[in-house]
Amino acid sequence: MAIRVAVPRETQQGERRVALVPSLVKQMDKLGVQVLLEKGAGLESGFEDADYEGVKLVDSAEKAFQQADITLKVQPPTVEESGKLKKGSILVGFLTPHEGDSRIRTLVKNRITAFSMELVPRITRAQAIDALSSQASISGYKAALLAANLSPRLFPMLTTAAGTIKPSRVVVVGAGVAGLQAIATAKRLGAVVEAYDVRSATKEQVESLGGKFIDTGVKAEGEGGYARELSEEEQRQQAKVLADHVARADAVITTAAIPGRPAPKIIDQATVERMKRGAVIIDLAAETGGNCALTKAGKEVNHNGVLVYGPKHVPSSLCQHASEMYARNLYNLLTLIVKEGKIALDWEDQVQRDSCLTHDGEVRHGPTRERLEGGKKS
Repeated sequence: MAIRVAVPRETQQGERRVALVPSLVKQMDKLGVQVLLEKGAGLESGFEDADYEGVKLVDSAEKAFQQADITLKVQPPTVEESGKLKKGSILVGFLTPHEGDSRIRTLVKNRITAFSMELVPRITRAQAIDALSSQASISGYKAALLAANLSPRLFPMLTTAAGTIKPSRVVVVGAGVAGLQAIATAKRLGAVVEAYDVRSATKEQVESLGGKFIDTGVKAEGEGGYARELSEEEQRQQAKVLADHVARADAVITTAAIPGRPAPKIIDQATVERMKRGAVIIDLAAETGGNCALTKAGKEVNHNGVLVYGPKHVPSSLCQHASEMYARNLYNLLTLIVKEGKIALDWEDQVQRDSCLTHDGEVRHGPTRERLEGGKKS
């Protein structure tokens, strides 16, 4: 019997992506798996059920869960959904390993082998599986468009019969995948772009995209390609230098995040009050607390004429391409798990080993295991 792969409709409010797109159905067939698609799963992303030729349509997620050997999701399952997964099956998706302990305990109880896309190692071989990066690139692009849309100024320089309009000055904080895409997009729109990241190694990347790197004297390279958390003194030094650049900006895009922790506060209220009326801040870290002290997730805050916007579910706003990229990430991971039509888990493989959250009734991710054993709840 072929391996059955379930793709349910996403239920989290604001989530419009889907874990499988029609263009990958034939590749799934070649893997030797049968796809069980919940009816309407792809509608929000622009895909009709009829577009998924060759899949088996099921009436509900519960029916898919009961039959599936592997379940593909975008957002983590609820505790209730986790309890409905077939015991001993595999779950793949964003699983927020740093929170949701009740859900994780349910996965352990049902002996679910759960692969968390947040835990995919940042190694060259895993780049095609790195969903954090694929979705961050979409967020960075969208952030630049949001800034341009909300700003009362044009981004490019224009020379007209009515005079010359100077280009807008955009500051991007954080030069990871999202930040670099924001830099590139703002530059393409014609803005003068400055950017900052605590990792000095990003200076060359920023400049290659046409941005000017802001040097604050603080360096904080961390493990796995992420920035480490700054000390209080480093935060003060960073804030002091950045404040002058932010105060002069027409638009600011912040992208700084630390996995599993609240977003670092980089722009305080005093700095916002130094900004010109009509300036815009787009805070991509809003869902984890925000990089700006005034950010409220999902809302536009007007403070003395400065607009602070912390969008939620940014990749979902471009759900069709976001789904295509994410589904490809999942498929590439599946090619490691499924061999010749059979599930073949290999714990010698770093990608499988590092991205595994739970397996065989145990929590395999060290930090999550320590948190659960310590009795902390989230």
